[in-house]
Amino acid sequence: MKILFWGTPTYAVPTLDALCSAGHEIVGVVTQPDRRRGRGQQLIPSPVKLKAIELGVPVFTPERIRKDLPCQRDLAELGADLSVVVAFGQILPKSVLEQPPRGCWNGHGSLLPRWRGAGPIQWALLEGDERTGVGVMAMEEGLDTGPVLLERAVEIGLLDNAQVVANRLSDLTASLIVEAMPLIESAGLGCESERFAKLNVRPQTDDHASYARMLKKEDFAVDWSDSALSIHRKVMGLYPGAVTQWQGKRLKLMATEPLIARLKSQLTDDAQALISRWTTGQHKPGEVLDVSAAGVVVSSSGCPLLIREAQLEGKNRSVGLALGQQLNARPGDQMG
Repeated sequence: MKILFWGTPTYAVPTLDALCSAGHEIVGVVTQPDRRRGRGQQLIPSPVKLKAIELGVPVFTPERIRKDLPCQRDLAELGADLSVVVAFGQILPKSVLEQPPRGCWNGHGSLLPRWRGAGPIQWALLEGDERTGVGVMAMEEGLDTGPVLLERAVEIGLLDNAQVVANRLSDLTASLIVEAMPLIESAGLGCESERFAKLNVRPQTDDHASYARMLKKEDFAVDWSDSALSIHRKVMGLYPGAVTQWQGKRLKLMATEPLIARLKSQLTDDAQALISRWTTGQHKPGEVLDVSAAGVVVSSSGCPLLIREAQLEGKNRSVGLALGQQLNARPGDQMG
């Protein structure tokens, strides 16, 4: 089929690649405009744009597709059978959604209706979900409210971070989108309700719906008066961005383990050996309790937290004992 692809980050690249490999004709790629990044503030194209250039596909970079009527007309002239959207980063207006005769289909990284909106992977980890997945959804004007054609679930491990889960879901999105294409083609060109009936899509309801709001700067700050599990979920969910303070400098936390007895089977051997060494509630939140080969152990409102990997402002990331040495940390020192 002739496909118009919408996507921006690295997450979307495997789907674009897979559609090409499956023999579909990509008539155009729509992605976010080049952005200034890095110390030199150079204009950097999106990963999807780089892939589209490699494939020799026309690229469109509207700042706001909703208001860019000339771009909308250019896209309509491509004659796509359908649009595939994976992490594009803008809401498509009705005028765009109605262009392709076989509809607009989105590969969304959650088990809808849970975590509609931006950042579904981060919020699944932040809230401690034990599973997530990917849904191929027919797009409509509502925010991720359309009926679901295909869906697959994956488990989230206690020590999985957002990057690990995103890589897993990125590959799953690619395979599900490719699987969906012949189904969508076989449904024909009838009206939407007829096509949906043939596809046996699952309508969403608003019952149990949740929204993955945009993250704010303050969301990334660690509060040591929270529980070890809450802090760990922040470190994993916002990887690699959760931050605390160490002797007046920013310390970015990369990997942690909550030293909680009931979670022992899910922890590394090093962390298991540290469980129950300290009495809960006997130390001030954020106090360094131990520096070992496993890393730096810090108190929270409940059980302690093991910091396995972190990056001190102006330094390279460090792991285990090297982290403790880099911080020159000692029991009794204060984090945060």
